[in-house]
Amino acid sequence: MLTARDIVEKYITFFEKRGHKRIANAPLVPINDPSTLFTSSGMQPLVPYLLGEKHPQGTRLVNVQNSFRAQDIEEIGNSRHTTFFRMLGNWSLGNYFKREQLPWIFEFLTDKKEGLGLDPHKLFVTAFSGDKKNNIPQDTESGEIWKELFKKHGIDAKEVVLENEENAGRVGMQNGKIFYYAEKNWWSRAGAPAKMPAG
Repeated sequence: MLTARDIVEKYITFFEKRGHKRIANAPLVPINDPSTLFTSSGMQPLVPYLLGEKHPQGTRLVNVQNSFRAQDIEEIGNSRHTTFFRMLGNWSLGNYFKREQLPWIFEFLTDKKEGLGLDPHKLFVTAFSGDKKNNIPQDTESGEIWKELFKKHGIDAKEVVLENEENAGRVGMQNGKIFYYAEKNWWSRAGAPAKMPAG
């Protein structure tokens, strides 16, 4: 049985073998970032580099980041919300994108030797369903990549468009493998896409 430490080390090692450099955990209270009281995700300390600044360790990075979220603190304690957690992340600073990332994470989840050895028949994935108000299209490219990955295991991955929580309640998740969803498939310090700062 894998411990949490085993999973972290497997993840870091997996991506180190694919040319990623391990970077240190950033402080929980951010330094030189007045936009937030706490580090709330693995990408938050990397924002300057995601926006184009050069990282001293290169363009492929991997980390485990201590994170604290309080925006939904009233809901903490159910099966979907946590306050303090450790977030695993592998990062491309202009080096690769979906065509490399999605097969790697699928391999990590399913490979019995290098990864977690999960049964691909029991995996379900999401992709961004788009945002019509802000003219952001549905991420069909990710959907196609996921279909290819499932097909290699003999799985016909049906796509289901859920878009939001209300519609998901009506549509349901029967027989789907790839779910297009918006509300929980978008993260930014500013919240929803409509609140995103320009640039």
